[in-house]
Amino acid sequence: MDRLMVHIEGIGFWVPGIADWPAAKHALNGEIALTGDVGAKPSPAILPPTERRRAPESVLIAAEAAGQACAMAARDPATLACVFTSTHGDLALTDAMCATLASDPRELSPTRFHNSVHNAPSGYWTVATHCHASATAISAWHGSFAAGLLEAAIEVHAERNPVLLVAYDIAARGPLVEVAPSTLPFALAFVLSAESSASSHASLRIRHDARAANATGVPATFATLLGNPMAAQALPLLLAIAQGRTTEVIMESGKDTALLVEVAP
Repeated sequence: MDRLMVHIEGIGFWVPGIADWPAAKHALNGEIALTGDVGAKPSPAILPPTERRRAPESVLIAAEAAGQACAMAARDPATLACVFTSTHGDLALTDAMCATLASDPRELSPTRFHNSVHNAPSGYWTVATHCHASATAISAWHGSFAAGLLEAAIEVHAERNPVLLVAYDIAARGPLVEVAPSTLPFALAFVLSAESSASSHASLRIRHDARAANATGVPATFATLLGNPMAAQALPLLLAIAQGRTTEVIMESGKDTALLVEVAP
């Protein structure tokens, strides 16, 4: 498969205490600490007030990062096809529903079920932005970031239009901590385009390799972020972008396969 070239027009980022990409760049360059208020939640302006109040954490962080990326790229969200990817989906709601089913199934909340489905964040996003372009929701375990990036890059070239990629995971709750560990919320968004411009933040040449490869490692200084599975997957690429390095990043993309990404400023 030939490499797909895409260019990053906009970047959105959110973890507790690091509220956007400019702050994340400082953190990834060792200029500020990565820790923050673990109980913090964003309040994405793109969601109506009533939706912000009732939306679950996964929706809030995904919408916050997506809104930042679109604003940085100066793109109208209503015009962008989107790809949302998550390793686990909403673990908090899954845990709450499982506990209810075990104790009193008749008390299961339809609203919680509605918000627990894997495409809930993309649904909230497209409704809030009045977007009628295609919306895709993906999960591929610890290859979820690579799967989302590859899907978005393919869509960019298939349609010759920019695509919004949103990657997110929240912290695990209850017994799920043992089988799907995640210690903090994290969200990242890119607006990807087939054409470069003076405002592009990085260029990516992407190729899927059907052979196993060792994923690019991350320095131990970023252990805080490594507690989130999506952050652990995305960090090598984010470090290269933040530091303006030309390098190749290898990501796990499934059983015995890898995504090879050449990064250039």
